Amino acid sequence: MSALTISTTAAAVPSTRVSDDRRIPRVLGSDLEVPAKGGRLVPYANLDYAASAPCLEPVSAAVTAALPAYSSVHRGAGYASQLTTARYEQARNTVRSFIGTRPGDAVIFTRNTTDATNLLARSLPEGTTVVVFDTEHHASLLPWADTVRLAPPALPGEAVRAVDEVLAGIDGPTLLVVTAASNVTGELWPIAALAHIAHRHGARILVDAAQLVPHRPLNLTALDLDYVVFSGHKLYAPFGAGALIGRADWLSEAEPYLRGGGAVKAVDDDGTEWHTDPEARHEAGTPNVLGAIALAAACDALTATGWSALLREEERLIGRLRAGLAAVEGVHELSLWGPGHPRVGIVSFVVDGFTAREVAEVLSGEYGIGVRDGKFCAHPFVRHLLGAKDGGCDDVTASAVRASIGIGTTEEHVDRLVAALRELVSRD
Repeated sequence: MSALTISTTAAAVPSTRVSDDRRIPRVLGSDLEVPAKGGRLVPYANLDYAASAPCLEPVSAAVTAALPAYSSVHRGAGYASQLTTARYEQARNTVRSFIGTRPGDAVIFTRNTTDATNLLARSLPEGTTVVVFDTEHHASLLPWADTVRLAPPALPGEAVRAVDEVLAGIDGPTLLVVTAASNVTGELWPIAALAHIAHRHGARILVDAAQLVPHRPLNLTALDLDYVVFSGHKLYAPFGAGALIGRADWLSEAEPYLRGGGAVKAVDDDGTEWHTDPEARHEAGTPNVLGAIALAAACDALTATGWSALLREEERLIGRLRAGLAAVEGVHELSLWGPGHPRVGIVSFVVDGFTAREVAEVLSGEYGIGVRDGKFCAHPFVRHLLGAKDGGCDDVTASAVRASIGIGTTEEHVDRLVAALRELVSRD
């Protein structure tokens, strides 16, 4: 960088809604109207946040502010290139702060959680054994070469005991992979206890935080985690970026995830010298600068709002939703550890007499409500919860409906879903 003064300040934050103590930012599309039965337009009730959350207005503002000076990063001498580089690296520092990294931890920008997990899978030392529960998202189940799969635990303590037992019998490098919050039930996993057990056996732990970080703070250092992955599109930053965050040693020694410009120090007749810095080593090519800026803006917006305000609003709405569903005869919430276990704003359920696809189509076509139906890229777990032996993506009989909330969800959205289900189950 030259001596030029580079300002990375984003545009002014647009309108917000008032919470009890701080201002909760709005989401784009809160005024969206969608077609419903009879050709009428109704306000859209988006209850599909766990798949992809809408864009926060401050995130859109940050991207809009960056676009006029958008340029290449890291090797340009021009002012626009220097400004874009500064914004990109500031985004990396913002993510570091948001996740609470240790000194020396790497923050590698990726496309999403799946991409980040696959990057780590490519970086494991030879002979690494991966331990993973069948309750995981496919992104955590599938990338590994050598896995030990554990059955869904009946209790959180059983999860800890199962990991303790299996790690005691493994020699060599080992990685435990676990979600922080289930994408199916929203239930929180005991990641601090699992990290402690993993380290006691000399293993490392990767936490899939994709469903946690839009709802709860996570501090990598305080929890003593080795690696964390998450996606921007679930964190109100749908611009195609995610992150792999954690210890640098395995990443510095692994083959570059992509081979190309930016990952190399030199290419000559004697071969290629790769960067040992893991961030440069695994971010070959022109990065998704706007995605990184958006991701950082979302982190900043949630931090500025304050988690107490966000948690209070979410707990109020998810409590209202679960109570409403429980009062509808024929609707059954899915849970691994029981209704009292802490969870984020995700509820999956089935409805007697209807397939999940039928429920989702009625909710959308007649009531303007968006939910998810299927197995949520967690086939083994959903089959376990439903007591089904088989069932792939096309099997609608072994599927569930998932309603998920976030910033932008209102009481009216929740009440409309409950009322729609009540009307549905009352049909002859």
